[in-house]
Amino acid sequence: MTFLDMLHDAATRNQSMLCVGLDPEPTRFPAGMQGDAHKIYDFCAAIVDATADLVCAFKPQIAYFAAHGAEDQLERLMQHLRANAPHVPVILDAKRGDIGSTAEQYAREAFERYGADAVTLSPFMGFDSVEPYLRYPGKGAFLLCRTSNPGGDDFQNQRLASVDGQPLLYEHIARLAQGPWNKNGQLGLVVGATYPAEIERVRAIAPQVPLLIPGVGAQGGDAAATVRAGWRQDGPIIVNSSRAILYASSGADFAAAARHEAQRTRNLLQAAIPLP
Repeated sequence: MTFLDMLHDAATRNQSMLCVGLDPEPTRFPAGMQGDAHKIYDFCAAIVDATADLVCAFKPQIAYFAAHGAEDQLERLMQHLRANAPHVPVILDAKRGDIGSTAEQYAREAFERYGADAVTLSPFMGFDSVEPYLRYPGKGAFLLCRTSNPGGDDFQNQRLASVDGQPLLYEHIARLAQGPWNKNGQLGLVVGATYPAEIERVRAIAPQVPLLIPGVGAQGGDAAATVRAGWRQDGPIIVNSSRAILYASSGADFAAAARHEAQRTRNLLQAAIPLP
């Protein structure tokens, strides 16, 4: 199955737009694991098992593994996901962006070493930094477009000198992802939940590409406003929550608490879908 096939299947089966971000911070682990980077796999696998029937995707952030020399644990986690949640696609949050020959190696890392179904990328260096990822049939690539952090304004909200009305940079990226760069239908866009008006604008420009929307939960994005701005019948949205779910409890019940918070968020998102 392609990434989009898996996404549609998981979203339908689990009645969910929710993505759980796997950003393991050992200092925040519960008692018995706290501060122990060797427990990253155990912690994340417990979260996966507790929430796999509530999500449309999982999104491990590679930096949280690499910072602790835990790439081997990420490999084990990917194997666990394939064995225990085979219907749920995995988006490797790497935000890579480099020239073609290096991009080929990053693509190999994401899709061959880790077996991810999709990856996040920076489009700043142009199409030749994105194209190597698109050589993997059926894999997805999400381009940073209008991100959830305040510093995104520094570049993404700047106007371009252009014949088509001086678009903002993020609008230009959305047009490229909807049009000439999306040759095989593999591209999506990252748009932050903290900017619902921009989500709506991106959706107007790119009505069919999948949107990966971080920022719900600890970053303060409004879940209902996010769905109203981005949801379309033929344009999937993937709404990510990480810390609010992962660290819903610091006790032995952390996995059950994560499930409860994931279920609450999933239900909130579903309830916000506009009536036909």
